[in-house]
Amino acid sequence: MRRSFGKIKKEYLSPGIKPAHRLGRAARHPAIAIPLATFSALLLLCVLVLIIFNGGSPTFRVTDSNIVIVSHDKQEQTVPTRARTVGELLERLHISLHDGDVVEPARDAEIVSDNFRVNVYRAVPVTIVDGSTKTFSYSAAVTPRSIVKQAGIEVYPEDDLELLPTQNFLVEGSIGGRVVINRATPVNINIYGTQVTMRTHAKTVGELLKERNINLGPNDNVQPTGGVAIAPNMQIFLLHKGTQIATAEEAVPMATQVVEDSSLSFGATAIRQQGAPGKKLVTYQVETENGREVSRKKIQEVVIQEAVTHITARGKAVQIPADKQSVMAAAGISSGDYAYVDFIISHESGWCPTKLQGQIGYCPPYAPDTIPASKGYGLGQATPGTKMASFGADWKTSAVTQLKWANNYAKSRHGSWAGAYNHWQSKKWW
Repeated sequence: MRRSFGKIKKEYLSPGIKPAHRLGRAARHPAIAIPLATFSALLLLCVLVLIIFNGGSPTFRVTDSNIVIVSHDKQEQTVPTRARTVGELLERLHISLHDGDVVEPARDAEIVSDNFRVNVYRAVPVTIVDGSTKTFSYSAAVTPRSIVKQAGIEVYPEDDLELLPTQNFLVEGSIGGRVVINRATPVNINIYGTQVTMRTHAKTVGELLKERNINLGPNDNVQPTGGVAIAPNMQIFLLHKGTQIATAEEAVPMATQVVEDSSLSFGATAIRQQGAPGKKLVTYQVETENGREVSRKKIQEVVIQEAVTHITARGKAVQIPADKQSVMAAAGISSGDYAYVDFIISHESGWCPTKLQGQIGYCPPYAPDTIPASKGYGLGQATPGTKMASFGADWKTSAVTQLKWANNYAKSRHGSWAGAYNHWQSKKWW
């Protein structure tokens, strides 16, 4: 039954109910005041201990959402989200990507940590000059090859591309940057009986041989001769007399380049230029006996298609919440390793100390009744989870105890947290 405020006030101030007055009288009696004060102080101390230490261990926020920092259209948004990928986040924020726009990390990149950075770069006008052909497009890519690829124009590894600013709109016919393509000339070359096509900037047959490190032996000759000018799709023969020759096509590994980027979260990656392996033709001199090969000697190696360098941007921005830092400190982890630890733990469990391998999208509030030995468990997904028991009886739920195990594991197996991080980046597990 509801009562009016006036009635409640009257009851509280009535002579039969005077808690403040009674407390004042009790305080004037030492026999009562001292135990009361002691009890109050102890109670307050217990509450503070529970709040600060939670049973002796610092705590951190366990949630199924992450804080994401999104930079787009000259503004920066900091938002909590349960989106699992960058693409899903952009859809929820109604941020559209248009032709030529670039998002880093890519749309399929997973969001697994707090203060995760997402950058949207808007396309700008660009003119692609390919001989006498000009193509107008929009792009936010940073390398000439990536810009041309976005525009749907095919280029070859041997083609030279240069990104230039527009100096004179009236003369150059462009209002933005320009990508100038200097095409290599395709030629057909028969190397000891094997026909291949390659592209070159050489002006003569002799320059082509030098460019490709083709050395003519005593029994070799080239047709046409070295002084003949290179023409598109011309036929060149490299001939060998006197011994049996065999050729084999092999791959040329592509080079990789990593660019550190402070606008991306630590460990996050984005492809700036898609690489590709090249091709080479290896020629062998074959020795035979009774019609059977007994040995072979490499006499020539010719690159017939250049490899394209693969360029990756790797983030180095570190912004770890204070609560997680306190847990790592309590586990004895050096502050210089915090970024590596946060990256690995975020990817392994999403900072959930009660997560079993395979659980996705949430953090159980309690440890499971049984923990299968075949499944990873906890912050670092220890397999089996009982590995962590030697670091504390509370290993099933304590983030500090689990991190003590992880700290020992990282150093004993990988030499350091940096080694564990590099292994994770390479293998996607640690």
